[in-house]
Amino acid sequence: MGSINQSICYGCFTRDDASPEQVIREAARIGYKSVEMAPQEYWPLVRESGMRVAIIVGHQSLPDGLNKRENHDRIEQEILENIEVAAANDIPGLICFSGNREGKSDEEGRDNTIEGLLRVAKAAEDKGVNLCIELLNSKVNHPDYQCDRTPWGVEVCKGINSPRVQLLYDIYHMQIMEGDLVRTIQESIDYIGHFHTAGNPGRKDLDDEQEIYYPPVMRAIAETDYDLYVGHEFVPKGDPLAAMQAAFDTCNVSV
Repeated sequence: MGSINQSICYGCFTRDDASPEQVIREAARIGYKSVEMAPQEYWPLVRESGMRVAIIVGHQSLPDGLNKRENHDRIEQEILENIEVAAANDIPGLICFSGNREGKSDEEGRDNTIEGLLRVAKAAEDKGVNLCIELLNSKVNHPDYQCDRTPWGVEVCKGINSPRVQLLYDIYHMQIMEGDLVRTIQESIDYIGHFHTAGNPGRKDLDDEQEIYYPPVMRAIAETDYDLYVGHEFVPKGDPLAAMQAAFDTCNVSV
């Protein structure tokens, strides 16, 4: 049990008048522990500011993912290369994608995804890098995406049975697909290696104009042994630096 290690998603906040340097330095000043998915040229500044890059994308193409055997050779090579990059730069996680169903049953897609990740799980274990399969909604943002519910993702993780193959639990996406956030997080925390946040509907700020009340969700995470990162992946409605501060304050819980 403890507090929340908060992170910002680089691309959501570096816009308008907020330069990459401003965003990184302000994140450090506020108390963030990570700036994730930043271009590699900014990784030294993130580290110099006392933070980590918590996670980067592990392979290309969200719709053409691991649930298709014809993609396995390409994705294996991409993930193996990015495992080396992550290990060399103290990056704890890589984002992986199931891909779209395109007619595949849950069982076929699950088995193919397990097969693809088994090809790289040992390398991830050897280098201490988490492979985080992202849970995304198929209702609004990513039609036909297969890893759109927590139980399916957990089945994949169980099928691989590696401490380095986990889920990226996106709170915004799972609110759309499942709701019941606190209970699901508590029951599935052993299979979660990263979190993302955003307000629903609209994927905007974590404020009182959206339906997720984030403090108890953060408290549920803090009450577990989870010690990795919660990354804010929303698009601010106004000033991005002010939005960073407000999100940090909303999620700054400890138990």
